[in-house]
Formats: sequence, structure tokens, C-alpha cells
Amino acid sequence: MASLTDAETMMITACDWLASQQAEMIECLKTLVDIDSNSYDKAGTDAVADVIVEWLEADGIDVTRTPRPESGDILEARLEGDGSDASAGHVLMMGHRDTVFPTGTVAERGFTREGDTAFGPGVADMKAGLVMNVFVLRALKRLAPLPFPVRALFTADEEIGSRDGTAFIREAASGARAVLNAEPGRISGNVVTGRKGGAAFQIEVTGVAAHSGVSHADGASAIETLARKIIKLHALTDYDSGVTTNVGLIEGGVSRNTVAPSATAQLDTRFVTNQQRVELLAAIEAIIAEEEVPGTQATIRQTSGFLPMEPAMSEALFARYRAQAEKLGFSVEGEFTGGCSDAGTTASLGIPTLCGTGPVGAKMHTDDECCRLDTFVPRAQAVAATILDLAADASR
Repeated sequence: MASLTDAETMMITACDWLASQQAEMIECLKTLVDIDSNSYDKAGTDAVADVIVEWLEADGIDVTRTPRPESGDILEARLEGDGSDASAGHVLMMGHRDTVFPTGTVAERGFTREGDTAFGPGVADMKAGLVMNVFVLRALKRLAPLPFPVRALFTADEEIGSRDGTAFIREAASGARAVLNAEPGRISGNVVTGRKGGAAFQIEVTGVAAHSGVSHADGASAIETLARKIIKLHALTDYDSGVTTNVGLIEGGVSRNTVAPSATAQLDTRFVTNQQRVELLAAIEAIIAEEEVPGTQATIRQTSGFLPMEPAMSEALFARYRAQAEKLGFSVEGEFTGGCSDAGTTASLGIPTLCGTGPVGAKMHTDDECCRLDTFVPRAQAVAATILDLAADASR
């Protein structure tokens, strides 16, 4: 019988240790879920950071904390490699600490458990993924140094478009050989191999006020201009290509009997490829520039955005992950989703990226959000094994 390679021995060691940690993983998940950490709650997202730093430093893992004036602080944990293959780049794991739930939600409905299912605000999206990444780091720390560094980034504003976090993601991903983003696994058990990109915009229209009965002709309705533009913007939707536009919020006017001097709208857009993004944004700008009603003027400002994760950027990494999952005893496929994530940022940099590697979750962003606890260990093992498989290639 052939003897095990060093990489195979390390995989067994890491996976065996992770298999013994499920109870502690669940307890750590409870700790994080029971901390309110809405995207706009800096104190809350920083409280989650405090706990993560404590866990990692207790295992001797180096963590750099970058204070941020308004958003939650940025954490980057590092396991330095032995330098034998540093030129080929590091592996980056990612996760965000913020949730969509308002501060005070935990007091109303904190962490609960029914058998192998856990509930609570952000339990799947993505506090389970944060815990998983922590335990993968701890497992790798117990091994001999890998040929390359492994890093983990913990940001705090993904749910509002990573307006602060994107620059740190780009910096942390620079030169990486692979990125594994611990968004929740799909309810099917699959990982995410493609995501739409998205961009959000604020549209503002100014007009001329006038009494709608006495001097209607002297006015210029900002609401009419906005209405005309909304029709044109919605006409850009093309379901066959995956491009969608949606004006989801509008405001305007001062009273029923006044020609509206102002109006605003919020526009959401989604696209599958970077080329679609370029073309869509050009079309939107052209529509906004058109004069609909003389005397009115429209402007548009992008408020947030995610680049798409094109499937080609996940193919090789997913094949490696799937092979390791099969060895661990579970089957997994890749899925495309219309939701956005920070994985689009790294994929658009040309870095092999896989998303949805976290424990399986469902009903994200709702009161019924849940996480399948029985997927904690196998998903952590698959991520660790994939990283070690990359290390095996590097050492050959």
C-alpha cells in the first residue's frame, strides 16, 4: 500500500481536528448571532470584531485591525507560509460581519436552535461563515507552515455595498492565487460559481414650482420628468440576457396642487458580465441626460455597486473544491445566483474565486433565516482541504 504524502497527512490531521469541533463551532455561532451588528451599527460590528480577534489570538494567529472612522473596523488574519512558494500568491478567505437586521433585533429574537437547525439574525448571512473561516484558520495553524500564506479578511459593510470595504478587499486580494468567500451555501447544498453584479443609483430631478390651477403653464414638473425616465429605464430590462433595472423608491413634490419642483428615485440594476455593466451604465446616463420636460434637469449618482462574478473565474477552483468534497463524502454542484457579493470584486480582478462556501443557509434577510448546523464541519473540512490541495500543487 502506498504511503501517504505530506499533503494527505495534513488533510487528515486538519479534517480530524475540525470533526471534533462542531459543538464549539455552534457555541461560537451563538456568541456572534447574539451581537447586533447592523451595517450602520459600528459599535455592533466592532463588538463582533472583538470576539473574532480574541478567538484568533488565543490560537496564536496574527490579526491586523485597521480602525475605520464610521464603518466597522477591518480585520485581516494571517498565517505566514514557509516562503517556498510565496511568488505564486496567497489564499484569501473572506467574510462580512454586518447584517441587515436593525439594532435591537437580538433582544427580540436571538439565537435559537431546533435540532440541527439554528435561527437568529444573520445566523447564515453570514455569521456561520465567519465562524467557519475562524476554525479553518485554527485547523491550518495546527499544521506545518504551508508553501504560501493564508489570509482571512473580515469586513463590516457588505450588506450596504461594501462602500468602505471594497478598497481593503482589493488590497488583500492583490496577488492571490485563490479566494474563498464564506457566504452561505445554497439550500441545495451547492456553492456559488457565478453571481450577478449590481449597482444602485440616486436620481434627482429639479423643476419649477407653480400653482396647478392658477399658473400651471409656468411650472415644470419634476415628477413628470421622473415618470418619463422611469419608463425608459425599466425598458432596459432584458430577461434573456439577465439584465434588470428597477426603480424601487420614488419621492417628489410639495403638495397635490403644486407643479412639482423636485423628485427623487432610487434605481437598482443587475447584470451578468462586466461588458453588460459598461453598456448598461452608458444607456442609463444617456436617459438621464435627455430633456423630458423643458425647465427640468436630472442628475444621477451611484451609491453602491458590486462587480459580477463571472462563472469562468470559478471553474478550476470549483473543480478542486468538488473533488475534495467527494473525498469527504458529500456531493456539491455550482449554482448561479442573481444576488451580489464581494466575490465579484475579486473575480473581476482575474483571481480564481469561489463563493457560498459557508455552512448551508436559507431564508436570508428574513425573520426565518436559518443555518443547517450539520453542514458546519463538512463545509469547513472542504475549504481546508481545498487550500491544502493548492499547497500540494505548490510543493510538487
